Amino acid sequence: MDKKADHSGHRKRMRDRYLLQGADGFYPHEMLEMMLYYAVPMKDTNALASRLITTFGSFSAVLDASVAQLKEFGLTENQAVFLKMMPDICRLYINDKHNNGSKIIDPEKIGLYICDKFIGREEEHVLLILIDSKGKELYCGMIARGSLTGAQMPIRKIVDLAMHYRAVSAIIAHNHPSGSALPSREDLKATRNIVTALELVGVHFIDHFIVADHDCISLRESGLLDTE
Repeated sequence: MDKKADHSGHRKRMRDRYLLQGADGFYPHEMLEMMLYYAVPMKDTNALASRLITTFGSFSAVLDASVAQLKEFGLTENQAVFLKMMPDICRLYINDKHNNGSKIIDPEKIGLYICDKFIGREEEHVLLILIDSKGKELYCGMIARGSLTGAQMPIRKIVDLAMHYRAVSAIIAHNHPSGSALPSREDLKATRNIVTALELVGVHFIDHFIVADHDCISLRESGLLDTE
């Protein structure tokens, strides 16, 4: 009973400290320790958090680990899923908080806007943004999902959506979970095919962004949108 009481007291002190100082007053392993309070009852999560960070290398690497990796470490499925939800919750929070009510696409911030859509995604995903003549976003959504090695560009779906929304222009983005944002030959070929397909229905192709590690490369700015 005394040990449980002492442990409960420690958790309360940590929560009170968080309420007073916020996350900036904590080391990464301490924040992970507090997160684990809600998935690991009546155990020393401080030691567990430290072991997780030592094993995976960093706070973010723990949250980026797969459910299978976390279970192999020794967590239960519920505990692993709880941690795995965190990057997705972060993405949903950021996208919702920064949702532009007017839906006007800001060219100056488009890179960051796109990067936020890929937080926590381990497989390749393809994002399509359709825009009207006033620069207003008509559609923004993931239209394809692939493996760790690639996602097929669904050109027919892109064209169908552009026509359905009567879009004037389009932006494509996809991520490279490998960590390198450099475009492959397949990326460049797919981009040229998309440009050609959209031109046939009168839709201007603005850019193709490749995202990796919350950074992105614009094929247009890189001079790689030449379809000659």
